[in-house]
Amino acid sequence: MRKLLQLTLDLFDPAPSEVRPDAPPTPAPEPPAATDVAAAPAESLDSVLSPATFHHPRANRQAVLAGTFVAYEFKRARRRSIGFSVGPEGLTVSAPKWVPLGEVDAAVKGKAPWILAKLEEARERRERVESARIAWRDGAAFPFLGEQVIVVLDPRNGGSAILNTDAQALPGVPRLTLHVGLPQTATPAQIRDTVQAWLMRQAKRLFTERLDHYAPQLRVQWRKLVLSNAGTRWGTAHSDGTIRLNWRLIHFRLPVIDYVVAHELSHLRVMDHSPRFWDTVATVVPEYAQLRGQLRDQALPPW
Repeated sequence: MRKLLQLTLDLFDPAPSEVRPDAPPTPAPEPPAATDVAAAPAESLDSVLSPATFHHPRANRQAVLAGTFVAYEFKRARRRSIGFSVGPEGLTVSAPKWVPLGEVDAAVKGKAPWILAKLEEARERRERVESARIAWRDGAAFPFLGEQVIVVLDPRNGGSAILNTDAQALPGVPRLTLHVGLPQTATPAQIRDTVQAWLMRQAKRLFTERLDHYAPQLRVQWRKLVLSNAGTRWGTAHSDGTIRLNWRLIHFRLPVIDYVVAHELSHLRVMDHSPRFWDTVATVVPEYAQLRGQLRDQALPPW
Protein backbone atom coordinates (compact mmCIF):
# COMPACT_ATOMS: atom_id res chain seq x y z
CA MET A 1 0.00 0.00 0.00
CA ARG A 2 1.34 3.42 -0.88
CA LYS A 3 3.19 5.04 2.02
CA LEU A 4 1.89 8.27 3.49
CA LEU A 5 3.12 11.27 1.62
CA GLN A 6 4.98 13.90 3.54
CA LEU A 7 5.73 17.47 2.51
CA THR A 8 7.97 19.80 4.45
CA LEU A 9 8.63 23.49 4.74
CA ASP A 10 12.28 24.32 5.29
CA LEU A 11 13.37 26.40 8.24
CA PHE A 12 15.76 28.88 6.73
CA ASP A 13 16.04 27.91 3.04
CA PRO A 14 14.24 25.20 1.08
CA ALA A 15 17.65 23.58 0.52
CA PRO A 16 21.33 24.50 0.67
CA SER A 17 22.39 26.61 -2.31
CA GLU A 18 23.42 24.25 -5.08
CA VAL A 19 24.72 24.65 -8.60
CA ARG A 20 25.95 22.35 -11.34
CA PRO A 21 29.39 22.84 -12.86
CA ASP A 22 28.12 22.85 -16.43
CA ALA A 23 26.36 26.22 -15.83
CA PRO A 24 28.31 29.13 -17.40
CA PRO A 25 30.82 30.55 -14.91
CA THR A 26 30.47 34.11 -13.72
CA PRO A 27 33.15 36.22 -15.45
CA ALA A 28 35.90 37.35 -13.10
CA PRO A 29 36.76 41.06 -12.95
CA GLU A 30 39.84 42.20 -14.87
CA PRO A 31 42.87 42.74 -12.61
CA PRO A 32 44.00 46.36 -12.26
CA ALA A 33 46.95 47.53 -14.29
CA ALA A 34 50.33 47.21 -12.58
CA THR A 35 51.77 50.39 -11.08
CA ASP A 36 55.05 51.20 -9.35
CA VAL A 37 54.62 51.30 -5.59
CA ALA A 38 56.98 51.41 -2.67
CA ALA A 39 58.10 47.98 -1.52
CA ALA A 40 55.86 46.66 1.26
CA PRO A 41 57.36 44.88 4.26
CA ALA A 42 57.59 41.13 3.94
CA GLU A 43 54.60 39.16 5.27
CA SER A 44 55.05 37.47 8.60
CA LEU A 45 54.93 33.68 8.82
CA ASP A 46 51.75 33.92 10.92
CA SER A 47 49.93 35.89 8.20
CA VAL A 48 51.00 33.46 5.47
CA LEU A 49 49.86 30.47 7.53
CA SER A 50 46.65 32.09 8.77
CA PRO A 51 43.58 29.85 9.25
CA ALA A 52 41.26 29.22 6.31
CA THR A 53 38.84 32.02 5.61
CA PHE A 54 36.06 29.46 5.12
CA HIS A 55 36.53 26.07 6.77
CA HIS A 56 34.01 23.23 6.68
CA PRO A 57 34.20 21.17 9.93
CA ARG A 58 34.62 17.98 7.85
CA ALA A 59 37.00 19.54 5.32
CA ASN A 60 39.22 17.07 3.46
CA ARG A 61 40.23 19.24 0.48
CA GLN A 62 41.10 22.88 -0.02
CA ALA A 63 41.40 25.53 -2.70
CA VAL A 64 42.46 29.14 -3.08
CA LEU A 65 39.68 31.02 -4.87
CA ALA A 66 40.35 34.62 -5.87
CA GLY A 67 42.84 34.91 -3.03
CA THR A 68 40.48 33.35 -0.48
CA PHE A 69 41.45 30.09 1.20
CA VAL A 70 38.52 27.63 1.26
CA ALA A 71 38.64 24.28 3.01
CA TYR A 72 35.69 22.16 1.89
CA GLU A 73 34.14 18.73 2.29
CA PHE A 74 34.57 16.46 -0.73
CA LYS A 75 32.67 13.23 -1.14
CA ARG A 76 31.88 10.70 -3.81
CA ALA A 77 28.21 10.23 -4.60
CA ARG A 78 25.92 8.43 -7.01
CA ARG A 79 25.25 11.33 -9.34
CA ARG A 80 25.82 12.16 -12.99
CA SER A 81 27.92 15.30 -12.56
CA ILE A 82 29.86 17.37 -10.03
CA GLY A 83 27.64 19.28 -7.63
CA PHE A 84 28.21 22.11 -5.18
CA SER A 85 26.19 23.00 -2.09
CA VAL A 86 26.75 25.73 0.47
CA GLY A 87 25.05 25.30 3.82
CA PRO A 88 25.58 26.59 7.37
CA GLU A 89 28.76 24.51 7.76
CA GLY A 90 30.38 25.59 4.52
CA LEU A 91 31.06 24.23 1.05
CA THR A 92 30.42 20.60 0.09
CA VAL A 93 31.46 19.22 -3.29
CA SER A 94 30.06 15.91 -4.54
CA ALA A 95 31.29 14.03 -7.59
CA PRO A 96 30.76 10.65 -9.28
CA LYS A 97 33.39 7.99 -8.65
CA TRP A 98 34.68 8.15 -12.21
CA VAL A 99 35.54 11.89 -12.15
CA PRO A 100 39.29 12.48 -11.52
CA LEU A 101 40.31 14.90 -8.77
CA GLY A 102 41.93 17.22 -11.28
CA GLU A 103 38.58 17.74 -12.96
CA VAL A 104 36.97 18.40 -9.57
CA ASP A 105 39.61 21.03 -8.76
CA ALA A 106 39.04 22.72 -12.11
CA ALA A 107 35.27 22.77 -11.53
CA VAL A 108 35.73 24.34 -8.10
CA LYS A 109 37.91 27.11 -9.54
CA GLY A 110 35.46 27.64 -12.39
CA LYS A 111 32.67 28.33 -9.90
CA ALA A 112 34.76 30.52 -7.60
CA PRO A 113 32.55 33.67 -7.80
CA TRP A 114 29.37 31.72 -7.02
CA ILE A 115 31.03 29.74 -4.20
CA LEU A 116 32.50 32.81 -2.51
CA ALA A 117 29.23 34.73 -2.76
CA LYS A 118 27.24 31.89 -1.17
CA LEU A 119 29.85 31.33 1.57
CA GLU A 120 29.72 35.03 2.45
CA GLU A 121 25.90 34.91 2.58
CA ALA A 122 26.09 31.90 4.93
CA ARG A 123 28.59 33.69 7.18
CA GLU A 124 26.40 36.79 7.38
CA ARG A 125 23.42 34.63 8.33
CA ARG A 126 25.43 32.97 11.14
CA GLU A 127 26.48 36.38 12.44
CA ARG A 128 22.86 37.56 12.50
CA VAL A 129 21.82 34.46 14.41
CA GLU A 130 24.63 34.86 16.94
CA SER A 131 23.82 38.53 17.46
CA ALA A 132 20.24 37.47 18.34
CA ARG A 133 21.39 35.00 21.00
CA ILE A 134 19.57 35.58 24.30
CA ALA A 135 21.34 35.88 27.66
CA TRP A 136 18.71 34.35 29.94
CA ARG A 137 18.43 36.54 33.03
CA ASP A 138 16.12 39.11 34.60
CA GLY A 139 15.49 41.72 31.88
CA ALA A 140 16.20 39.39 28.95
CA ALA A 141 14.20 40.08 25.77
CA PHE A 142 12.70 37.56 23.34
CA PRO A 143 10.31 37.85 20.35
CA PHE A 144 6.66 36.81 20.68
CA LEU A 145 4.24 37.30 17.78
CA GLY A 146 6.61 39.88 16.33
CA GLU A 147 6.92 41.96 19.51
CA GLN A 148 9.70 42.10 22.07
CA VAL A 149 8.86 40.68 25.51
CA ILE A 150 10.93 41.47 28.62
CA VAL A 151 11.50 38.77 31.24
CA VAL A 152 10.74 39.82 34.81
CA LEU A 153 11.73 37.40 37.56
CA ASP A 154 8.89 37.48 40.08
CA PRO A 155 8.83 34.67 42.69
CA ARG A 156 5.35 35.79 43.78
CA ASN A 157 3.95 33.98 40.71
CA GLY A 158 4.76 30.62 42.29
CA GLY A 159 6.58 29.10 39.32
CA SER A 160 4.08 30.18 36.66
CA ALA A 161 4.55 32.72 33.86
CA ILE A 162 2.09 35.57 33.29
CA LEU A 163 2.14 38.00 30.35
CA ASN A 164 1.46 41.63 31.22
CA THR A 165 0.64 44.33 28.66
CA ASP A 166 1.52 47.96 29.19
CA ALA A 167 -0.64 49.91 26.78
CA GLN A 168 1.04 53.16 27.94
CA ALA A 169 4.59 52.09 27.02
CA LEU A 170 6.75 54.78 25.41
CA PRO A 171 7.64 54.52 21.70
CA GLY A 172 10.55 52.12 21.22
CA VAL A 173 10.05 50.57 24.67
CA PRO A 174 8.67 47.00 24.79
CA ARG A 175 5.13 47.05 26.15
CA LEU A 176 5.03 43.34 27.01
CA THR A 177 6.57 41.76 30.09
CA LEU A 178 6.52 38.11 31.08
CA HIS A 179 6.50 37.72 34.85
CA VAL A 180 8.22 34.43 35.55
CA GLY A 181 7.76 32.84 38.96
CA LEU A 182 11.45 32.31 39.68
CA PRO A 183 13.82 33.93 42.20
CA GLN A 184 16.63 36.27 41.22
CA THR A 185 19.03 33.39 41.88
CA ALA A 186 17.49 31.28 39.09
CA THR A 187 19.96 29.83 36.61
CA PRO A 188 19.87 30.78 32.90
CA ALA A 189 18.72 27.23 32.09
CA GLN A 190 15.79 27.50 34.52
CA ILE A 191 14.70 30.83 33.05
CA ARG A 192 15.03 29.57 29.47
CA ASP A 193 13.08 26.38 30.16
CA THR A 194 10.26 28.25 31.91
CA VAL A 195 9.94 30.75 29.06
CA GLN A 196 10.05 27.97 26.47
CA ALA A 197 7.30 26.02 28.24
CA TRP A 198 5.14 29.16 28.24
CA LEU A 199 5.83 29.80 24.54
CA MET A 200 4.95 26.23 23.63
CA ARG A 201 1.61 26.51 25.42
CA GLN A 202 0.87 29.70 23.50
CA ALA A 203 1.92 28.02 20.25
CA LYS A 204 -0.37 25.02 20.80
CA ARG A 205 -3.35 27.26 21.49
CA LEU A 206 -2.74 29.67 18.62
CA PHE A 207 -1.83 27.05 16.00
CA THR A 208 -5.00 25.10 16.80
CA GLU A 209 -7.04 28.28 16.39
CA ARG A 210 -5.44 29.11 13.02
CA LEU A 211 -5.81 25.55 11.70
CA ASP A 212 -9.51 25.67 12.58
CA HIS A 213 -9.76 29.06 10.84
CA TYR A 214 -8.20 28.05 7.51
CA ALA A 215 -9.22 24.40 7.16
CA PRO A 216 -12.86 25.15 6.23
CA GLN A 217 -11.75 27.79 3.72
CA LEU A 218 -9.48 25.24 2.02
CA ARG A 219 -12.11 22.50 2.34
CA VAL A 220 -9.76 20.13 4.16
CA GLN A 221 -9.83 18.44 7.55
CA TRP A 222 -6.83 18.18 9.81
CA ARG A 223 -6.84 15.51 12.49
CA LYS A 224 -3.84 16.04 14.75
CA LEU A 225 -1.43 18.87 15.63
CA VAL A 226 2.09 18.02 16.78
CA LEU A 227 4.56 20.66 17.95
CA SER A 228 8.04 20.05 16.58
CA ASN A 229 11.48 21.37 17.43
CA ALA A 230 13.03 20.57 14.06
CA GLY A 231 16.24 22.35 13.20
CA THR A 232 15.52 22.72 9.49
CA ARG A 233 11.73 22.66 8.96
CA TRP A 234 8.89 24.94 9.90
CA GLY A 235 6.12 22.51 9.11
CA THR A 236 5.15 19.10 7.81
CA ALA A 237 1.88 17.77 6.42
CA HIS A 238 0.91 14.09 6.28
CA SER A 239 -1.83 12.72 4.08
CA ASP A 240 -3.51 11.23 7.17
CA GLY A 241 -4.30 14.76 8.36
CA THR A 242 -1.45 15.13 10.85
CA ILE A 243 0.12 18.59 10.87
CA ARG A 244 3.51 19.24 12.48
CA LEU A 245 4.39 22.86 13.19
CA ASN A 246 7.60 24.15 14.73
CA TRP A 247 6.73 25.80 18.04
CA ARG A 248 9.26 28.57 17.32
CA LEU A 249 6.87 30.00 14.73
CA ILE A 250 5.34 31.73 17.75
CA HIS A 251 8.21 34.24 17.51
CA PHE A 252 6.83 35.58 14.20
CA ARG A 253 3.99 37.96 13.44
CA LEU A 254 0.58 36.38 12.98
CA PRO A 255 0.54 36.81 9.15
CA VAL A 256 3.73 34.73 8.88
CA ILE A 257 2.25 32.02 11.09
CA ASP A 258 -0.91 32.06 8.96
CA TYR A 259 1.20 31.52 5.83
CA VAL A 260 2.82 28.38 7.28
CA VAL A 261 -0.54 27.07 8.52
CA ALA A 262 -2.14 27.66 5.10
CA HIS A 263 0.90 26.10 3.40
CA GLU A 264 0.60 22.85 5.34
CA LEU A 265 -3.18 22.66 5.07
CA SER A 266 -2.91 23.20 1.31
CA HIS A 267 -0.80 20.04 1.15
CA LEU A 268 -3.85 18.09 2.26
CA ARG A 269 -5.31 19.05 -1.14
CA VAL A 270 -2.16 19.10 -3.29
CA MET A 271 0.72 16.95 -2.06
CA ASP A 272 3.47 18.68 -4.04
CA HIS A 273 4.77 22.17 -4.84
CA SER A 274 3.26 22.47 -8.29
CA PRO A 275 1.66 25.69 -9.59
CA ARG A 276 -1.69 24.24 -8.54
CA PHE A 277 -0.42 24.01 -4.95
CA TRP A 278 0.68 27.65 -4.85
CA ASP A 279 -2.62 28.70 -6.40
CA THR A 280 -4.33 26.90 -3.53
CA VAL A 281 -2.24 28.72 -0.93
CA ALA A 282 -2.99 32.05 -2.64
CA THR A 283 -6.74 31.56 -2.24
CA VAL A 284 -6.39 32.20 1.50
CA VAL A 285 -3.00 33.98 1.77
CA PRO A 286 -2.57 36.07 -1.41
CA GLU A 287 0.66 37.71 -0.13
CA TYR A 288 2.33 34.35 0.59
CA ALA A 289 5.49 35.17 -1.41
CA GLN A 290 6.29 38.20 0.73
CA LEU A 291 5.57 36.31 3.96
CA ARG A 292 7.69 33.39 2.77
CA GLY A 293 10.59 35.81 2.33
CA GLN A 294 10.17 37.13 5.88
CA LEU A 295 10.19 33.59 7.22
CA ARG A 296 13.44 32.89 5.38
CA ASP A 297 15.28 36.13 6.14
CA GLN A 298 14.47 36.88 9.77
CA ALA A 299 17.09 35.65 12.25
CA LEU A 300 15.61 34.05 15.34
CA PRO A 301 17.50 33.71 18.64
CA PRO A 302 19.27 30.38 19.15
CA TRP A 303 17.87 28.25 21.93
